Amino acid sequence: MAGVLVANIGNAIQAVGAAWQLTAAGEPADVVALVQTALNLPILLLALPAGAWADMFDRRRIILTAQAAMLALSLLLAALAWTAEPPAAAVIGLTALIACGIAAFSPAMGASLRGTVPAPELAAAVALNILIFNAARAVGPALGGAVVAAGGAMTAFLGAALSYLAALAIYARWRPAPEPPRPRRALTAMIAEGLRHAAASREIRTILLRAAAFTLAGAAAWALMPLVANDLLGRGPSVYGLLLGALGLGAVIGAASATFFRARFTAEAITRAAGVIYGLAIVGVSLQPPLAAMLALLVLAGAGWVQALSGFSVSAQLWAPREVVGRIVALASAVTFGGIALGSWLWGHFAESYGVAGALMA
Repeated sequence: MAGVLVANIGNAIQAVGAAWQLTAAGEPADVVALVQTALNLPILLLALPAGAWADMFDRRRIILTAQAAMLALSLLLAALAWTAEPPAAAVIGLTALIACGIAAFSPAMGASLRGTVPAPELAAAVALNILIFNAARAVGPALGGAVVAAGGAMTAFLGAALSYLAALAIYARWRPAPEPPRPRRALTAMIAEGLRHAAASREIRTILLRAAAFTLAGAAAWALMPLVANDLLGRGPSVYGLLLGALGLGAVIGAASATFFRARFTAEAITRAAGVIYGLAIVGVSLQPPLAAMLALLVLAGAGWVQALSGFSVSAQLWAPREVVGRIVALASAVTFGGIALGSWLWGHFAESYGVAGALMA
């Protein structure tokens, strides 16, 4: 869990640096929003192969290889930012390559939970994993904003590299329990088997449809947040970090309270309420209230966001047969992050025509 925290803090810092690098260079809204697309589209494209790899190969080795690649790419991005102002294509392209490491890392880490904790504790373990992920979203953006304000985007890229190095050291010491031998069939056959399991399960189909709908709409806030700070508030990277930190703080609150709400309400009621809360909070942000009120609304939005996403993640884990859990987890990630990637691109273009506030309102 410590490795998940450190790696995701590094990823959040790197994303803040990339988005602010483009914002400070005067790139238009649709280009800035592409940072979120670059972060999430590789997860959509590689999730199914990565899920198959998690069911075929040693998961610890996959995790170590992914972290080492992310470290090298962050150092390259820092070097480019140090020598000159990197073109937007380089920033977005390297961000996408780092996301390829995340795409390989996440299914292997998620699938490891199934063999690490007893089945009755799986939901709590998944919720803890999500809590740690969102704790990183709370700390990482605020820390990234402070780092960018102090030393520029290059310093954020170096900070991300240090985080990946720390995660690599943690996972190098990790010795999970031996796993039973897994089949080594053709990759396409493994992917097809996972898709068949998902298609045959009404519950998994419903989870995937709701994840896609929620993230396609909800991606606007995450993708356009640097422009909220720059255009709507007229502020700099430290405020951008605060805005993302408020979203992340709400996400931590939502994850920490997930067990409390599940004990008292149905999953259906929680999912519906989370969507309403998230949507109304973002509408409130689009009305351009003072900074303090905007931060409070974003805390509410973050809580709604994580309640919905944690519900999708826990349900996917519990409904997946053990032999295909890596592929089902990866498929849920593909749909979730694919929705964020496509939604970020669409809302960026919408904001370019109708403004940032108009995109958030829509």
